[in-house]
Amino acid sequence: MPRLSPGRLLFVLLVACVFAFVVLPLVVIVWASFFADKILTFPPSGYTLSWFTRAWSLSEFSSGFVMSLEVGVMATLCSLLLGVPAALAIERFPFPGRETVRQVLLSPMYVPAIVAGAAVYVYYIQLEIFSEVQFAATLPGLVIAHTMVALPWTMRLVCASLVTANAASEEAARSLGATPLQTFFLVTLPIIRPGVIAAAMFSFIASFSDLEKSLFLVGPGKTTLPIAIVTYLEWNLDSTIAAVATVQIFVIGAALLLSDRYVKLGKAF
Repeated sequence: MPRLSPGRLLFVLLVACVFAFVVLPLVVIVWASFFADKILTFPPSGYTLSWFTRAWSLSEFSSGFVMSLEVGVMATLCSLLLGVPAALAIERFPFPGRETVRQVLLSPMYVPAIVAGAAVYVYYIQLEIFSEVQFAATLPGLVIAHTMVALPWTMRLVCASLVTANAASEEAARSLGATPLQTFFLVTLPIIRPGVIAAAMFSFIASFSDLEKSLFLVGPGKTTLPIAIVTYLEWNLDSTIAAVATVQIFVIGAALLLSDRYVKLGKAF
C-alpha cells in the first residue's frame, strides 16, 4: 500500500475523529437499549429485549409515535407544496425583492426553536382573540407550525438542486412548444428529483424530532414522541428511552439508505 504523507495522515485521523464523534453516541444508545438492569448502569449485568416491548406497551410512546408520524407526513407534504414552487420562482424567475423572499422563507432556521415556539403560540392566541378561530392546541395549528420547521429544508435543498441543474433542457422544452406545467413535470422535476426526495426526508426528520414548538401547541391529552421522551425521563432512568431512540435511529437510517439507493441523495448537495 502507498505510504501516506504526514498531511494526508493527519487529515485521515481528523476525519476519523469527526466520524467517531458523530457515530459513537448512537452506538452507545443502541447498546444501552439491551441492558437488563432496572437502572442504567455500566457495565451491564446482562442483556434483554424486554425494553422494546415495554416501550411499545406504554400508551404515551405508542400514541406519541403515531401523532409524530401523522404531523411529520402532513408537514412534509405542506412544505413540498409551498417550497418547491417558491424555490422554482426564486431560482428561475428574477423579480424585485427575490433575496428578501428567500431570507424570509429561510428565517425559521435562524430563530432559536424555543423562541419560535413561544412566538407561534402567542400569535395563535392573538389570532383566536381577533377571529375566534382556534389554532393553538389543535392538529391544524401544530401542522402549520411544523411546516415552518420543514420549509427551510425544502427551500435550501431544492434551490441547491435548481442551481446545479442545467437550465438548457428546460429552455429546449419551452422552445419546442411545451407549456410551463409540462416543462416542470416532464423536464424540471425529473432533474431535481434527488433534491426533492432529500428535502422530503430532511423535512420529515426535522418535524418528527421537533420538541420546542410541540411543547407549546399540543392539545390536552395529546403528545408527540419527543414530548413523551422528555416526560418519561423526568421520573425514570432505565433503558426504555434507549429502546425508543434505537427504533428511531433504525427507522430514519433505513429510510435514508433506501432513498439513497434509488435517487442518490448525494446529488442533491
